Amino acid sequence: MSAGEPGSVVRRMLLGSHLRRLREARGITREAAGYSIRASESKISRMELGRVSFKTRDVEDLLTLYGVSDEAERNALLSLAREANVAGWWHSYSDVLPSWFPTYVGLEGAASLIRAYEVQFVHGLLQTEAYASAVVGRGMKGASPDDIERRVALRLERQKNLLSDGGAEFHVVLDEAALRRPYGDREVMRGQLQHLIDVSERPNVRLQIMPFGFGGHAGESGAFTILSFPESDLSDVIFLEQLTSALYLDKAEDVTQYEKAMKELQQDSPGPGESRDLLRGLLQLS
Repeated sequence: MSAGEPGSVVRRMLLGSHLRRLREARGITREAAGYSIRASESKISRMELGRVSFKTRDVEDLLTLYGVSDEAERNALLSLAREANVAGWWHSYSDVLPSWFPTYVGLEGAASLIRAYEVQFVHGLLQTEAYASAVVGRGMKGASPDDIERRVALRLERQKNLLSDGGAEFHVVLDEAALRRPYGDREVMRGQLQHLIDVSERPNVRLQIMPFGFGGHAGESGAFTILSFPESDLSDVIFLEQLTSALYLDKAEDVTQYEKAMKELQQDSPGPGESRDLLRGLLQLS
């Protein structure tokens, strides 16, 4: 993965995880580790979760505190720290992004498997340009046309990873409500439905529709995304978008609950073939 790609986020997570294991092996508290680098306990926590960039001096001091004296090991981890600080391609869109979103873009781009449930609108990775413009325009009221256009451009850029050869596996369940709620005019919705039919034929995409007729289901708490990574050191991450922020959950008990909900949604929804038929039926009615 070259500089500026989503790997920088994964490298932060890998380095943070490694530093946490070193600290715990020495029986050192986060508070004590923070004191050694003139930082708070919460800063150590954010570092270990890969949520912040790393200063070389901080990593050097922590490695010394944790008793890492082998030069080869130190150099490898310091090199990882430098690579982890490379800005991703999405950095140029930071002026039109919420502060918490760049982390998600990096994680999404590095994932080998993305599982998602969406209820309000079609998932961003499956939106057409016209539909995305309608969604972004609705969500960024008062924004300039240029800002809306750049946010849409970012969304389309994110899709390249999914639609390229060797792209991530994407398993998504869309609630029927997302397909019936209009964004844009009739032609925009027709184009979006046709796009879903087309993209659902891709070998790395598993698209299912949760129909109204099923009633209550495992997605009752709202939309969520599960990101899985090829690196064995990294746990799955649950992404929950909120109005003014986002949550990233990686505790085993949280991941287990969301994976169970995703499995139930997949089991209770019609399969990909039947879901395509449902989409074709909606297209004919539109």
